[in-house]
Amino acid sequence: MLREAIASVSKFHGYIISNVDARVKDYPLMQSPLQMTGILVAYVMFSVYIGPRMMANRKPYGLHRAMIVYNLCMVLLNAYIVYEFMMSGWATTFTWRCDLIDPSSSPQALRMVRVAWLFYFSKYIELLDTVFFVLRKKQSQITFLHVFHHSFMPWSWWWGVTLTPAGGMGSFHALVNAAVHVTMYTYYGLSAAGPRFQKYLWWKKHMTAIQLIQFILISVHISQYYFMDKCDYQYPMWIHLIWMYGIFFFFLFSNFWVQAYIKGNRLPVGDHKPKQNGLISEHVTNMANGKPHENGYAHHYANDKIILGKVKKI
Repeated sequence: MLREAIASVSKFHGYIISNVDARVKDYPLMQSPLQMTGILVAYVMFSVYIGPRMMANRKPYGLHRAMIVYNLCMVLLNAYIVYEFMMSGWATTFTWRCDLIDPSSSPQALRMVRVAWLFYFSKYIELLDTVFFVLRKKQSQITFLHVFHHSFMPWSWWWGVTLTPAGGMGSFHALVNAAVHVTMYTYYGLSAAGPRFQKYLWWKKHMTAIQLIQFILISVHISQYYFMDKCDYQYPMWIHLIWMYGIFFFFLFSNFWVQAYIKGNRLPVGDHKPKQNGLISEHVTNMANGKPHENGYAHHYANDKIILGKVKKI
């Protein structure tokens, strides 16, 4: 039985390797799913077990300068990703409707392959969000949803980049997500820079709205597929998965919006300091990656100050 199972897994692994797109097979972390799976398993172990025990008897690190540099680098990286997505099709030859997967080796297709891989690779860089939490002993922010999202995103994107690196209309959600990351990491970087930059953060109350707009754009765009007379997109499965992703997270964020801003389930004023991968807690890397508030944490705005606490009716 065990021998048969091992043989089946080995056969499946060989099948996957044989179907890796030739244009991306030489990129880092694309040779086998075992590489990226190993990294992500190590990430999960560090986040929930090794890291917290390593820091148990240590003082939390400040890391303020590191976080400023990190957030600035993430702004620049995501801005570059947006630009490359636009120039490799979305601002040049795409119709924004039924744009098919390009299997060719044209300069534009190869450019899309490169930026698709870069977007995928950026998800590994974002694992540093969690590392900052661990080193600063903000373990309450490392929830199941946080760890699952950060590990599942690069894992799932490996399959997309492996099979369809020049994904046509299936790459729109990556373009939008990278654009949102530019906004979010700009906010977090300014927040980390200190109180003197608070006057430039007047748009902090619109963070949830930005996320809702993201999911609306993704859902509306991908929904076109279901109303077209004909669209021969080569991997319809990606269409269905992207649509479910957009709808699922739209409802999660809509629920938060209703609870926090319509029903008024706000927070009591307290003495808590703002946090994010060192900064504002609503980040918890979730707003930047399309996730709702975790563990019931949310913002409360009092006298233009952001306070962290548990959501409850008052």
